[in-house]
Amino acid sequence: MSSRQERKGRQGLIALAFLAPALLCLAVLRIVPAISAVVESFYSESLLRGGRVFAGLSNYGDLLASKDFRQSVGVTLLFTVLVNPIQVVVSFLLAVLFTQKAAGSRLWRTLVILPIATPPAVSAVIWSVIYRPDGLANGVLDRLGISAQPFLTSPSQVLPSLIVLLSWIGVGYWMLFLIAGIQEVPEEVREAALLDGAGAWRRMISVTLPLVRRPLAFVLVADTVSNLLVFAPVQILTKGGPNGNSNLLMYDVYNRAYALGDIHVAQAEVVILVALTLAIVAGQFRLLRGDQ
Repeated sequence: MSSRQERKGRQGLIALAFLAPALLCLAVLRIVPAISAVVESFYSESLLRGGRVFAGLSNYGDLLASKDFRQSVGVTLLFTVLVNPIQVVVSFLLAVLFTQKAAGSRLWRTLVILPIATPPAVSAVIWSVIYRPDGLANGVLDRLGISAQPFLTSPSQVLPSLIVLLSWIGVGYWMLFLIAGIQEVPEEVREAALLDGAGAWRRMISVTLPLVRRPLAFVLVADTVSNLLVFAPVQILTKGGPNGNSNLLMYDVYNRAYALGDIHVAQAEVVILVALTLAIVAGQFRLLRGDQ
């Protein structure tokens, strides 16, 4: 073996040694639990046999036959369809606004980013106070001459209320990625558009938007995954109510596993949630690839 090959082999071992802790964490925290969830979803607990027994696809069949599960899937899909465009569009518009050389833009950018530093559970507690009957939200509505609203206790208002809360948490985070993308747009391209007489709206649609499609695609996909896995605000504020109108799939998994104690059906629901997430993300990638 030549000295060059020995050197490459040694470098490969050194690289593997550096990667080993990360690969170990990936295996222990991601791969092993995923395999365990799939395996456990095919079993159930039997009181007669005194332990777990192979159940095949019966857990999946029970889920699909459950009205509560079907409602949870519908609520999750509706929530995703509503919250994703709102967060992505608002993040993009704020990113465009805060990359302009205007007085106070850095201050406002900081204020929008501040909620990122707040854990979701703490944000949920803050908004529980805002949404109280005598809270800030109804105080503002009262000043506008609008009667007090139930927000989290209304079947028709609970999902929009959660969307506002989660947008408050997430918009600043996704905005950072888009600001980085917009700052990579060549200055000469912007100046050329300005010399051609393009207004602010035309420059944003015809120049900025096409040149930040990659970071925008990343934000769309990552935001979708994030919103499909929402748990803490639902668990703290609504417990899936009222009448299941905020029972997102991630909370339903928790409820089945720890409130109802049916861990095997909960594992089957985890598998379905992951499959649903992968299907949605794959569809987004296909649409984005088709647009390029």
